[in-house]
Amino acid sequence: MTLEEIEVRCTQIAEEMKAEGADLEKLNAEVTELEERKASLIAEQKKAQAEVVAGAGNEIEKQEERKMPTLAEVRSSEQYVNAYAEYLKTGDDAECRSVLTETGTSSSAASAGVPVPTVVEERIRTAWDNDEILSRVRRTGIKGNLKVGFELSATEAAIHAEGAAAPTEETLNLGIVTLVPETIKKWLTVSDEVMDLHGQAFIDYVMDEIEYRIVKKAADEIVDDIVSSPTTATKTAPAIAKVESTGIADVVNAISALSDEARNIVVIMNKASYAYYKGLAIAASYAVDPFDGLEVIFNNTLDSATDTPASGSVNNIAIVGDLDGVQANFPNGYEPTIKYDDLSLAESDLVKIVGRLPMAHGVTASGRFAVITKTGE
Repeated sequence: MTLEEIEVRCTQIAEEMKAEGADLEKLNAEVTELEERKASLIAEQKKAQAEVVAGAGNEIEKQEERKMPTLAEVRSSEQYVNAYAEYLKTGDDAECRSVLTETGTSSSAASAGVPVPTVVEERIRTAWDNDEILSRVRRTGIKGNLKVGFELSATEAAIHAEGAAAPTEETLNLGIVTLVPETIKKWLTVSDEVMDLHGQAFIDYVMDEIEYRIVKKAADEIVDDIVSSPTTATKTAPAIAKVESTGIADVVNAISALSDEARNIVVIMNKASYAYYKGLAIAASYAVDPFDGLEVIFNNTLDSATDTPASGSVNNIAIVGDLDGVQANFPNGYEPTIKYDDLSLAESDLVKIVGRLPMAHGVTASGRFAVITKTGE
C-alpha cells in the first residue's frame, strides 16, 4: 500500500469503529499494521532523499575539482613564471601559450600578446609608484595621441552688488597640449651564465635592469619637459617661470613666481646643488632652511649650482613646483614589451634583450613651475 492508500484505509477504519457490533480488536490490529507500514515507507523515502543529496554533493565536489584556474591564477603560478623566463631567453612564446591553453585559459587570452606574470606586473607598477617624480605626475592610459586643454588666460571673478549692472562676462582663452607617445628603450646583453639562470631568478635579473632604466629615463624626460617649457604661454604650450639664482633665497624666490594652483610643491635638483645650498645655510651662521621646508627630490640631469656656465649660456640648476602640472600617458600600459635578439651579437656569444615602453608626456598647466637658472657672464 502507498501512503495515500494507508491514509484512506485509516479513515475508513475510524468510521467502522463507530458502527454497532464492530470488531474493535481486529480493527485495532489492522491500524497497528498500517502504522508500521507507514513508518517503513517514510523511512525508505528519507533514505532515498539522503542518497540524492549525497550524490548531488559529490557531483558538485567533482565539478569544483574540474574548475579551471583564472588567467590571474595562471599568471601567478610558478609554471607560468618559468615559461615566461624561457620566453625572455629565446623570444619563443610557445611554452607560455601552452601553459595558458593546458590550464583552460580562454583562447582569446592565449591568442593575444603574451601576458606578463603577476609578479612582474606588480613589481613594475611598484617601480612607477616608488619613483619620486613619476609618482607625483598625473598618469593616464589612453590609446593614441592625447590632447589636454589648459587655461591660457582668463578674467577674474567679480562681485555683483544687489541692483548693480551684471558683471562683464568671463573671457576664457584655452590652449591645447598634444601628448604624442615616444618609445623609451633599454637593451642589455646577457652572457651564457645569465642564460643559465632559471625562472624567477632570470626574470629578476632582467627586469631589475630594464625596469629601472626605463623608469629613470621617464623621470629625466619629465624634468626636461619642465626646463624646456616657454616662459610665455602659447596656444600649444603652458608657461613656466625662470628665476635667476642669487644665493640662499633662490627657492623662496621661486615659490613667489608660482600660481595659486601650485599646491603640492617640491624642489628638484642635482645632489651637488643640494650640498651647495646647505653650505650657504651653514655659512650664514643662523638657523635657516634654504628649501623652506619643502621636500627635495634629486635628479642629476639638472646642472649643478657650483658649475659656471659659459658666457651667454644658461644653466638650469633647480625646479620648484607642483608635479601635478605634468601628465604622462601610457597607451600600452606600464609594462615594457620585451624583445629577444640572439643574432646581432652571436659572434660574441651574447644575447641582446630589449625592453620598450611607449609614453607621452608634457607640462599641461601654466604657473605650476619655476626654474632656478644661472646665466654665464
